[in-house]
Amino acid sequence: MTRTIIIYAALLAVAVFLLEWAQYQYLARQFGLEIFILLIALGFGVLGVWAGMRLTRQAAPASPFQRNHAAQTSLGITEREYEVLMAMAGGASNKEIARDLGVSPNTVKTHLARLFEKLDVSKRIQAIEKARLLSLIP
Repeated sequence: MTRTIIIYAALLAVAVFLLEWAQYQYLARQFGLEIFILLIALGFGVLGVWAGMRLTRQAAPASPFQRNHAAQTSLGITEREYEVLMAMAGGASNKEIARDLGVSPNTVKTHLARLFEKLDVSKRIQAIEKARLLSLIP
């Protein structure tokens, strides 16, 4: 990003130099202020589009998510606990998870407690972060 900023600053300096140079040329004397306004507008328009495209470049599409079954097996996370983990990562509350999975909220709490123990965390956000780190969830 530093390189982009330096290039942008250099292009602005060149544009200022060219505008100063154009000030003493025949067209600048002939058409006056309007030509300067046009040159400044075009210059900043082009530089703005270039910098915008450069600074907001999209990352190359990542490969599709593949769950780390080895980590899931080594931690002893069951498929039902994995379903609870996925729903929790999706932002669902305990009641919503219970309704979606057809179990009671207390069962969801039990699954979450076991997940927290297996992932060695104490909070939901920590569990999600660790699961992402272990490639258990996208």
